[in-house]
Amino acid sequence: MRARTRAVVTGVGVVSAWGWGREPFWDGISGGGTAIGPFSRFDHAGYRTHVAGEVPPPPSSLPEAIPGWPRLSWADRFAVAAAREALAEAGLLAAAGPSPDLAAAGLFFASSTGGMLEGEEFYLRLRGAAAGRAALRWIATQPVSSPAEAVARAFGVAGPVETVSSACASGTIALGRALDALRSGEAELALAGGADSLCRTTYGGFNSLRSVDEEPCRPFLRERGGLSIGEGGAVLVLETAERAAARGARVLAELTGAGSTSDAGHMTAPHPEGAGAARALAAALADARVEPAEVAFVNAHGTGTPLNDVAEGRALAAVLGNGAAPVAVTSIKGAVGHLLGSAGAVEAAATVLSLARGTVPPTAGRGELDPETGVDLVRTARVAAPGVAVSLNLAFGGCNAALVFAPAAADRAAAPAAG
Repeated sequence: MRARTRAVVTGVGVVSAWGWGREPFWDGISGGGTAIGPFSRFDHAGYRTHVAGEVPPPPSSLPEAIPGWPRLSWADRFAVAAAREALAEAGLLAAAGPSPDLAAAGLFFASSTGGMLEGEEFYLRLRGAAAGRAALRWIATQPVSSPAEAVARAFGVAGPVETVSSACASGTIALGRALDALRSGEAELALAGGADSLCRTTYGGFNSLRSVDEEPCRPFLRERGGLSIGEGGAVLVLETAERAAARGARVLAELTGAGSTSDAGHMTAPHPEGAGAARALAAALADARVEPAEVAFVNAHGTGTPLNDVAEGRALAAVLGNGAAPVAVTSIKGAVGHLLGSAGAVEAAATVLSLARGTVPPTAGRGELDPETGVDLVRTARVAAPGVAVSLNLAFGGCNAALVFAPAAADRAAAPAAG
């Protein structure tokens, strides 16, 4: 079989309810606790629920390090901060500034809200429903493409810059698009990720659907009552294996496959048997050229809603059920919340960190496993078994997407890419 250009991950940056950086994020998700709780991003007194995964205030040094900070939306800030951390880890951010290589890099980003929070604030102040002056700069950050554009401006990314907005599968699809770009030769270096902030529109919308839990969400557990909204962002630096080896970069993991499908069914509910999700997972494994039995663990979508968790469990069983042993399944949404369009980016970052550190983080939440989900749920941190890892997302509108990551290995990292 003809060899293909391989895509490796050389940097990871994360902003989450655990804090600004991948280390607080990893410590939080691997510790089994939750960062979901009371929040103050906007007044939620009139809503049915009152918890979310809110990003804490940034360290005092960060606004000074990022030019134009006051003019950025919260989603823009999450995006630029995550990209800055990822580029630094990849060795592409020095004291003199970003690497000149970024001028030809690609940027593939996801979001579902963009600067919607700031747009809401503009409207409320404009009509006198909130005190203060309505700043026109808030309108400039309203588009869903704003986080990607903010990253491009901050680091001089002048290659293809694309925004994906396919609901909760957006981040996963954006990473798949980056993989396509590296394989096709469109780029040799890419930043891929996503960012979203809390806002009234999404928080109120999910409340009106009665799909939000009054407590921190409890994925795959019997007493789960819905999802919890979160905010933040993540960025992965992806480059060809040949390029990474030539510059001596440390490889964290390899992105080996991607797949996406549509249920072509209900506007909000998943296919009850998870048929579309199963096809996306099967497509990703085929693209990665690995067998289902090679999957060591799955970072599941795991929202904590009654319908989603059962449908996802059935999808996993349909594709991975013939393996030699049950596949470990975890979800980080109980720890940081559901980051909507950027969920897939943050969960891909968690998957890469899990492979790089040899640990599968637990699923936060107390209670008994719902046997109808049929998953081998990770409740306490586990040593990652040999094999590849899958990150899977299911979205409103029936959009499904999956990624396959392989652990970094010395012989794989050094081998030149072909094709």
